[in-house]
Amino acid sequence: MPQWLLHVDLDQFQAAVEFRRRPELRGLPVIVGGEGDPAQPRKVVTCASYPARAYGVRAGMALKMAQRKCPEGVFLPLDMPAYAAASEEIMATLGRVAGPVEVWGMDEAFVATDDDPWRLAAEIRSAVVELGLTCAVGVGDNKLTAKLATGFAKSTGKTSAEPEHDPGAAAGIFELTAANWTELMGHRPTDALWGVGSRIAKRLADLDIATVTDLMAADREHLATVFGPSTGPYLWVLGHGKGDTELTTTPRIPVGRSKSETFPHDLTDPDEIRRELARIATEVAEEMREHHRISTRVAVTVRTKTFYTRSKQQKLPHPTDDIPTIVATALAIIARFDLDRPVRLLGVRLELLPLDD
Repeated sequence: MPQWLLHVDLDQFQAAVEFRRRPELRGLPVIVGGEGDPAQPRKVVTCASYPARAYGVRAGMALKMAQRKCPEGVFLPLDMPAYAAASEEIMATLGRVAGPVEVWGMDEAFVATDDDPWRLAAEIRSAVVELGLTCAVGVGDNKLTAKLATGFAKSTGKTSAEPEHDPGAAAGIFELTAANWTELMGHRPTDALWGVGSRIAKRLADLDIATVTDLMAADREHLATVFGPSTGPYLWVLGHGKGDTELTTTPRIPVGRSKSETFPHDLTDPDEIRRELARIATEVAEEMREHHRISTRVAVTVRTKTFYTRSKQQKLPHPTDDIPTIVATALAIIARFDLDRPVRLLGVRLELLPLDD
């Protein structure tokens, strides 16, 4: 078992990639999303630079709202190929500096070491800077503490948790382990824990469990009774700052693929709805055929103007990558919906045959 887990999280990733090719944008409130046009309806922010965040702009916010909050914002379109290429460059660099890498997304990953973690963290940050980007590194005794440590690294920089003797100690690195878990996390609300969302936090609060310390003191069997035999004990373990300590470097094989689209205007014509659904189904089916994946089931999601969302699914007659068959199945599913309300979003999901089969 590695003694230390390190979580690497790139700063303002999409905006930072834009800064690399347009250095004049550094220090400006850059907002990435959609086609870069805040007048375009129903497009959202996917990344905001730190100056933009100072205006209250956040990921997931409508571009129109972002423009109201930050009239001086520089709006840029999404460029996913550029971000994917930068991510591959980053992960390759982490592999060269730190060894095996568990990739968690385009802009974050875990690495492990049984040597000096602060020195490795400093080496990682230096290597990322050479790529024209920056990152924070969380040092922990498991993935939970390392992930949470990254948040401290981003918010506080150099900290008292940093060993004074270590030449690798620098701003942007933070250490969170069993030794300082209660001091740093005990007073925080339960949703500060990685894996505890607002709904679970509310259910915990109903049990008078408001803080991490409360969760640590909770009865494990009672949690199992309330949340189930798996989730209840898992919450108790999280409260004690325990987590996975093994890297999983094997790429995750997707068991499904979905594609959805929110339209600039609500769809009311049934023929237009079917045309758009057929297009989306074709696109996702073509993508899966290119990856040599076989589909077993098709699901269709419809969201109306009022945000009422429903999904229906249908098993394919036999596993296939035949695009016309997949599209026809999607159209058969949409026929089972009552399309009596304006449609805001359509989505298609394909369940895939395991690669071993």
